[in-house]
Amino acid sequence: MANVLVAMGSKSDLDAVKPAVQILKTFGVDVTVKVMSAHRTPDVVRDYASGKNGDFDVFIAAAGKAAHLAGFIAAFTTRPVIGLPVKSSTMDGLDSLLSTVQMPSGVPVATVAINGGLNAGILALQMLAIGDDKLKAALKEYRAKAAQDVINSNINLSEEI
Repeated sequence: MANVLVAMGSKSDLDAVKPAVQILKTFGVDVTVKVMSAHRTPDVVRDYASGKNGDFDVFIAAAGKAAHLAGFIAAFTTRPVIGLPVKSSTMDGLDSLLSTVQMPSGVPVATVAINGGLNAGILALQMLAIGDDKLKAALKEYRAKAAQDVINSNINLSEEI
């Protein structure tokens, strides 16, 4: 069974990560959610990222402001890391986005939109589906339903306008 760690720099990031956790659970992926800080609990982060506290296939790291969590995790693992910048009280999350996306060469972090928890979860699923035909088929079905939802939104649209 696939296993994803969703790490938050602060419990205040919970609303941003809930969509990721929900979509991963919907697809049957084991999810571990933890609060950990690259700045305040670096040993804890290192132990999770290096596999000492569990074997994770993909990491999602949500953080605001300085947003070093995803990069810090990436320093200790060769597994995929997805950065989820969180809108903070300063700069509307632009600071978080820039901190997450500006990684040095050789230490990549995939980055989704500010508060883009759903996309972080879907990206993790896509990564996991590379080696899982059942998950790949389920994602194709999910996409087909999303397309049908858009088509259905046109029904009676002219009456609403």
